[in-house]
Amino acid sequence: MRSILLHILIAISCTSAFAQQKITGFTAEHAAKQLETEKKFDQLLSAEDQDKWMQFLTSKPHHAGSAQGKANAEYMVSLFRQWGYETELAEYHVLFPTPKSRNLELLGKQPYKAKLDEPVLKEDRTSGQRDQQLPTYNAYSADGDVTAELVFVNRGIPADYEELEKMGVSVRGKIVIAKYGGSWRGIKPKVAAEHGAIGCIIYSDPKDDGYAAGDVYPDGPFRPAQGVQRGSVMDMPVYPGDPGTPGYGSVKGAKRLERSEITTIMKIPVLPISYEDALPLLKALKGPVVPDSWKGGLPITYHVGPSIEKVRLQLQFNWDIVPLYNVIAKMKGTEFPDQWVIRGNHHDGWNNGAADPISGMVAEMDEARAIGVLASQGIKPRRTIVFCAWDGEEPALLGSTEWVEDHAAELQQKTVAYLNSDGNSRGYLGIGGSHALEGFFNEVAGAVTDPQTGVSILERRYARGMATAERNARAKMMGNRYMKIGALGAGSDYSPFFQHLGIPSANIGFGGEGDGGEYHSIYDSYDHFTRFKDPGFRYGVALAQTAGRSMLRLANADVLPFDYNILTGTVQEYFNDVKGMLDQMRLDAEMENKLIRDGVYKLAADPRKKMAMPVEQASVPFLEFSQLENALSKVSKTTILLKSRIRDAEKLSADELTKFNTILFQAEQKLLSEKGLPRRPWYRHQIYAPGFYTGYGVKTLPGVREGIEEHNWKESQERISVLAEVLMAFDATILQALSLLK
Repeated sequence: MRSILLHILIAISCTSAFAQQKITGFTAEHAAKQLETEKKFDQLLSAEDQDKWMQFLTSKPHHAGSAQGKANAEYMVSLFRQWGYETELAEYHVLFPTPKSRNLELLGKQPYKAKLDEPVLKEDRTSGQRDQQLPTYNAYSADGDVTAELVFVNRGIPADYEELEKMGVSVRGKIVIAKYGGSWRGIKPKVAAEHGAIGCIIYSDPKDDGYAAGDVYPDGPFRPAQGVQRGSVMDMPVYPGDPGTPGYGSVKGAKRLERSEITTIMKIPVLPISYEDALPLLKALKGPVVPDSWKGGLPITYHVGPSIEKVRLQLQFNWDIVPLYNVIAKMKGTEFPDQWVIRGNHHDGWNNGAADPISGMVAEMDEARAIGVLASQGIKPRRTIVFCAWDGEEPALLGSTEWVEDHAAELQQKTVAYLNSDGNSRGYLGIGGSHALEGFFNEVAGAVTDPQTGVSILERRYARGMATAERNARAKMMGNRYMKIGALGAGSDYSPFFQHLGIPSANIGFGGEGDGGEYHSIYDSYDHFTRFKDPGFRYGVALAQTAGRSMLRLANADVLPFDYNILTGTVQEYFNDVKGMLDQMRLDAEMENKLIRDGVYKLAADPRKKMAMPVEQASVPFLEFSQLENALSKVSKTTILLKSRIRDAEKLSADELTKFNTILFQAEQKLLSEKGLPRRPWYRHQIYAPGFYTGYGVKTLPGVREGIEEHNWKESQERISVLAEVLMAFDATILQALSLLK
């Protein structure tokens, strides 16, 4: 594949003469000035500074509530102030549990007591900071002491339980063991508890990020036998942030829910373990051999269980209220001080946290320093730029959510866009976010040079797509360098801005060539990062160029570069997908019922295996989509008209242009429903949300889609009406903008 990629890049470098003379949203005069500013900005970025800052910020564990977490925040405050920013330390007080006791044992004839520990490595200088490291655990697990047989549930997602049911295996009253991956970790205990399990163990299988993937640390980047992925299991698809203050900021003295009232804490005890600790447990399992797709990389035959011998899982936590420290640094705009462009990355880690999150944090700091130098030379942004370093992201997006909830009205009034990163590595550009910014990011990506190949990061992404695509798909892709950005689910600090307030947002980073198994372990360190993730911080500089250039263009644009025609076209694609899914479900149900009536399953059953026979499904109804189809048709025509008239905005008076831009950046807020999504009103965006059973993974048109997936036809029909209503409100807002273009 590398040779194919090389040939594509050579062809690109020979045929592409990318010389950007204009920028969307800028007059010709201002575009020339902007390009000169960006050239100076690039020259001010420094890999050496990023290296120096990472060494300090990762020198000790810096989790939420830690002494080093506060020290890191104060260090950044000092730097931002030196660079010319009005900077504050925004403090919040949140519920953050840490382990008091942990115990996992296999009982019976061949007992085993899990080590639950990551060894110190001489090659990793910070791996031995025992007195400051958080032990291996899952935050917001329930306290508990449970003993039961063990059942293997693969990834622990709903589809896996359907497979278990076919095999006649129940988890009721059992402890389950699940592999990491396939969904966000908090989904695994959530689904297990819904099926009657009393405890949950999660392990990292070597097939995913251990020796089956490559050499393990310290010889290579992948997870060693005793490496463990920490992480939160709070039910964040319901709401993120401090679980005791849903919907409002957890300032000191704020009214808090009692722990017994909180719905997002897991109902059963949950513990992450290494694949070394998992091996004796998996060996103890009996019952059916797992399906091929469930098999991992350990040298055993994987069985579903249950085990004959029992497992004891005992956990107890300190349920403490700890302080968080967000760094908020502002540089007021010279012309539009009440229009804010916000950039963020979190600064807390599970321990030393070099890749996650400091690699992204130092890139953001590099951007801020360069913009500060430009401002000192008289090149100041027209709009206000805000740089944020969030605390407490790892447990539950705590710092960003509390700050957003605390300043919600002001942020909705003033914020043009929020740009997020959350760690970085070498490789290929990845962007997800509001599709109104898709065209904008294509222009930005075309203007940044990939440090490894010398072509633009847009061209390199195209080359990667061509090199990895199926042979029959390449013909359609040939010559099409346009970059489709992804939809955002959850998992980082954009969530409160985007899905709660409707502020246009994006998540930006590089990756694909820095794979490893250090994630959320003590080995996510400076030593690991500089050897395996981004040696020389070349892609740290590329991230700073990409995000910083995006910030500057949004801050300085004459007409804000929102293309709502792309957004509505994307919504139409989502609608087509949902409608097609419903049609396919209907066909599948009809076929399944025919097979059952014809006795096919009984004839095919293996008499040596216990297998539950499927029962006939209820028919899948037809839903009424006309209201939504009419809304989509209308808003599509309106946004096409806006796109055709957008250049006329340059002729508006200063006051009219300010009003026009304000309508543009506030328009996506109309895609919110004040009542939010069913069973989770905190999530108000009707186009994008994390899935109720996927967590990080996005569900587009979530109210309609999840209703259909769960066969809740009444709710699906209701959400079709809600979606149509918000689209019509959005359409009315776009018409307001058009009314200014006389």
